[in-house]
Amino acid sequence: MTIFEQRKAYLTEQYEQLIQRRNTVIEGGNGIYDRYQHPILTADHAPLHWRYDFNPQTNPYFMERLGVHCVFNPGAIYLNGKYYLVARVEGNDRKSFFAIAESDNGIDGFRFWDAPVVLPETSDPDTNVYDMRLVQHEDGWIYGLFCTERKDPDAAPGDLSSAIAQCGIARTKDMKSWERLADLKTRSNQQRNVVLHPEFVDGRYAFYTRPQDGFIDTGSGGGIGWGLSHSIEQACIEEEIIIDERHYHTIKEVKNGQGPAPLKTDKGWLHIAHGVRNTAAGLRYVLYAFVTSLEDPSKVIYAPGGHLLAPQGEERVGDVSNVVFCNGAVVNEQGKVFIYYASSDTRCHVATSTVEQLLDYAMHTPPDGLRSYASVQQRLTLINANLTFAER
Repeated sequence: MTIFEQRKAYLTEQYEQLIQRRNTVIEGGNGIYDRYQHPILTADHAPLHWRYDFNPQTNPYFMERLGVHCVFNPGAIYLNGKYYLVARVEGNDRKSFFAIAESDNGIDGFRFWDAPVVLPETSDPDTNVYDMRLVQHEDGWIYGLFCTERKDPDAAPGDLSSAIAQCGIARTKDMKSWERLADLKTRSNQQRNVVLHPEFVDGRYAFYTRPQDGFIDTGSGGGIGWGLSHSIEQACIEEEIIIDERHYHTIKEVKNGQGPAPLKTDKGWLHIAHGVRNTAAGLRYVLYAFVTSLEDPSKVIYAPGGHLLAPQGEERVGDVSNVVFCNGAVVNEQGKVFIYYASSDTRCHVATSTVEQLLDYAMHTPPDGLRSYASVQQRLTLINANLTFAER
């Protein structure tokens, strides 16, 4: 057997073992959601034929030709009893692209389709695209909103890192053929983490935005915004209002942004978002939740304090450490919620809960007291209630 044959056979066997590995719940937890033992998508889940030349004449050592560095930040959708992730796949060349993986149960067995998504370019080609949010809109289309990045044309000579981030929009009916629409237009210099609301609002398309002054720094911008557009083909928001502001000394003092499209419940629209704060070790990203009104999705009605989910264990280590990020969540017919999140810009995970559990958490967890004294008073209220209950 040649080196080519040996390596191909061994790597194929290892790959199938990875795909078929069962995922189990980590026992205990906080009662809000369940975490799982293994990541659901990693660089190793990328098919071998994406990475290796299968011709023994041109690749006698079965070398990797086009490496995959990491797989993270997946958009998600539940269709016809199957779970689909549109993952951000980053090659060794630092370019990201989208690829679809599907699973029968949403927890394990995710397998990528044979080829990545072919995303059409606009007349101003993207340098990089990433972090797609999927939404099945009431107009009948499935939309993918993503960050499109291009070099800042006003960057100083020699500055090769300044960029302009905007919201790209594509749509599909079958997840296979994608139509590219014009990028979203707003008055903000930079737009990231833009999400389409699943329903029309006052007959218009509604967007959650994240205006910011710079590519990385929010400056005077920031917060989760809200805006309406008459068109989706030429989406344009004339007025943005901030519906979820940043706050000093909280989990979202530096930045915050909408995660996936909100989930509709009988109590309101359930949102998952990310918050960023600064630490001595750099930025720390966590997830948090809030609920907006069914009648007015721009009005926050419940805002539990603190984070919903933060990086733990190996999740804290990766390409950009101490980060969890979510841009995909779905609910099935049984009311089970699948929260798809990435850790440290490296790998994808799932946490599962139910609509009832998440609403209980959102509605009955106290809001951030914003001061140490207020936080102590909240905790004392809980302690005294528990002590009183124990004495009965």
